[in-house]
Order: sequence, then C-alpha cells, then structure tokens
Amino acid sequence: MNRSSQKSGRTVIVQGGTDGIGRELARALVARGDRAVVLGRDRARGAEFEHFVPADLSLVAENRRVVAEVTARFPTVDALVLCARHFRSFRRETADGFEDTFALFYLSRFLLAHGLLAALERSPAAAPAIINVAGPGAPLSLVNWDDLQFVRGYEGQAALFQGGKLNDLLGVDLAARGHRTRQVLYHPGTTATGFSGEYDAATEAHIAAMKRAAKPAAPVARHLLALLDAPPAEPLSAFVEERRIGVGGSPFDPTAAARLRTHTDGLLSPFRDPADEEPSGSAS
Repeated sequence: MNRSSQKSGRTVIVQGGTDGIGRELARALVARGDRAVVLGRDRARGAEFEHFVPADLSLVAENRRVVAEVTARFPTVDALVLCARHFRSFRRETADGFEDTFALFYLSRFLLAHGLLAALERSPAAAPAIINVAGPGAPLSLVNWDDLQFVRGYEGQAALFQGGKLNDLLGVDLAARGHRTRQVLYHPGTTATGFSGEYDAATEAHIAAMKRAAKPAAPVARHLLALLDAPPAEPLSAFVEERRIGVGGSPFDPTAAARLRTHTDGLLSPFRDPADEEPSGSAS
C-alpha cells in the first residue's frame, strides 16, 4: 500500500475496485477528494490508485490480511463497497476447500464486512455504510441449503444467483445487530464490466450478447456515490438500479439470515482468529 500524502476526504474501501463498476467508483471517489482504498488481484490495474491492496480475496487468510493492513493504516473507515465476483462455468475449489464462487462472492464479503465493521463504527459520519453490489430481491428458493457449495450438480448460473441471495441475507443479519453502519443492497442492472469469469462456449456467447446491451459503468458509479453521501435512514435498504425496493417478506427472511450466519460461522471456525470480535451494536 502506498503511504504517500493523504487527502482530507472520506475513506472508502472498494472490494473489486480494479475493474468495472468498482473501478469507476474508485476513480470518481479520488476525483472528488475522497480516499479510495482499492482491493483486487490485478496489480497492473491497481497501480493507478494511490491506495491499492493486492489480494486473492477467494482465500480466508488473504481477507484477514487485508483487514489487518487496512485498519492499521486507516483505523477509521467511512464506507465499504463490495463488488468482486468471478463466474465459473465449471466447479473449482480454492486452496481452503471452498467452492470458488461461494468463497469470492459471499465469504469474502462476509469476512470484509465483519472485519471492517469496528472501523466503520468509528466513522464520524452520521451514516457509515456497507454497499453490497449483488442482486437483491431474488427468491429465497435460490439458496441450495442442503448443498451450499454445489458439491453435487454444480451449475455456474445457479452458484452465481445463490451468491447474490446469500449477500441479501448477510445484509439482513448485519442490519439486525444494532450497528450504526447501514446496509445497502444494490443491483446495478446489466452493466459493462470486465465480465470476469471462465466460461464454457454457450455461456461465452451469452456474455457477448450481454456486453452489447450493457450500459456504461459510470452512471452506476454516480448512483453509488449518491448512496454513499446519503444512505437511507433505515438499517437495511435495497435498490434495483435507481429504484428502491422493499426489504420485507421471504426474500429478506431474518430466520434464513440467522441460519446462514450460523452455518458460515461453522465453516470459518477452523480459520478463526481469536482476535476477531464483532463490535457490539446499540439498538437504534
């Protein structure tokens, strides 16, 4: 991480900030005087940012290292924006033994959100926020509770759609815990990004069609900036593009969120760092 002179604006962590929406957002933050701390794997793309932390965010230890490095440098964080994901047509496990989409699209976001929460809670901002860029509002039936990592019958789209749903439940769980930090779930619509992934031939053709129809990332980044400046007052909110949607009913079921939290804690227990403690919330 470059330790040169700091600007006076807010500190915003951007996971997946070397490509697509995350990159446009990080550039916009820097342009207006905020401090964008960019997390990503691509060192060449990350080199344009003053504060870049290279990491393989599919690995538990790498997420923990990032949290330690970022909080040592910036004890106070004003916002966290979660963007990273990578599509795989064929199932792959990380070195930790987790299915790759589950690891990057969900576990990394869980680890960063919980790991940076204390720094967010210290923000002097009236409303520190976590913006989770995924796909809020999809049905809870997308969660494959009996086989969350698709050991049997893996299909890339199913793994991706489930990851979006798990991020909904992550937001529900965090919002229920009485923290100051607001949880904002955000669906950007079909947007021109790097479409990071490893595709079979049929999916490659579908992605090519999506790229032709996709809108630029810059307008999405502008809306994210507006949400960072003035997140909704409620602990949990959700948007599909610029349209706010409700966060009640089965898609945002608190019982399912608690179930996922318990399951995730169990999966991470072999990796547990005794120093990891979630800050206690205060009911609003």
